[in-house]
Amino acid sequence: MSKTVQNENAASKVIQWYPGHMTSALRMMQENMKLIDIVIELLDARVPYSSKNPDIDTLAKGKFRLIILNKADLADPARTLKWKEYYEKQGFTVLLMDSRNRKDTVPASKTVQEICKEKIERDKKRGIVGRTIKAMIVGIPNVGKSTFINSFAGRASAKTGNKPGVTRGKQWIRISKDMDLLDTPGILWPKFEDPAVGERLAWINAINEDILDPETLAAGLLDFLKKTCCNILTDRYKITEGMSAYEALLQIADVRKCIKKGNEPDTVKAARCLLDDLRSGKLGRITLEEPEE
Repeated sequence: MSKTVQNENAASKVIQWYPGHMTSALRMMQENMKLIDIVIELLDARVPYSSKNPDIDTLAKGKFRLIILNKADLADPARTLKWKEYYEKQGFTVLLMDSRNRKDTVPASKTVQEICKEKIERDKKRGIVGRTIKAMIVGIPNVGKSTFINSFAGRASAKTGNKPGVTRGKQWIRISKDMDLLDTPGILWPKFEDPAVGERLAWINAINEDILDPETLAAGLLDFLKKTCCNILTDRYKITEGMSAYEALLQIADVRKCIKKGNEPDTVKAARCLLDDLRSGKLGRITLEEPEE
């Protein structure tokens, strides 16, 4: 067990992950923005603030906007509605969905048409009829863009995966006779000013976990869950309020049978079990941040 897990402030260290391909992706998006009518931005409903790339607002200035709070099935419903209201007050149109469910994605087409109504009417007055709406879909890694596109288009059009960085290049996809969609790679921004943002993104697997210490990451998550929904830890792992992060990981190792050679508890595996349980929804519908914060 590393000493960092026993340090209460260890999980708040600055997390950075900005591979070179993200710089290229951002440049590609800038070059193609002149072709775009509307930018569809996917956020993770569990972290609607931390998953919103601040570069997108600058990049998409002057374009129609639609925000999709994706993975809403994994987030707290009441808090998701608060986040919907939060972004609507900023002038965004907001949809809630589980992009794996095609029924959830169907309203997006009508919503895009409504948002772009002004442009469509303007084209008609100019005698331009039948021009397709050009939409760009953007979001951080592993937010579910490819899954959304496949559900939205009604066919497998984009590669999907449960790890960040699956989509690397641009891809135009015909959604319907009225709409073409430009898929783009998931991009982060070069520096997280608030360390908590990087930590939350790591919890939901938007940052490649191979470069992070799972025990330190789990210690931060345990601290958050103790403060906000301790009963979940008690019910699932029999963790009590007074346990340290190390003791809690030992308890998870015992409950989940995470054992190393020599019959020793495997706290690294226990940490990964905790993170996997959060990401899969086995801990319940949890939102990791509030608009008031």
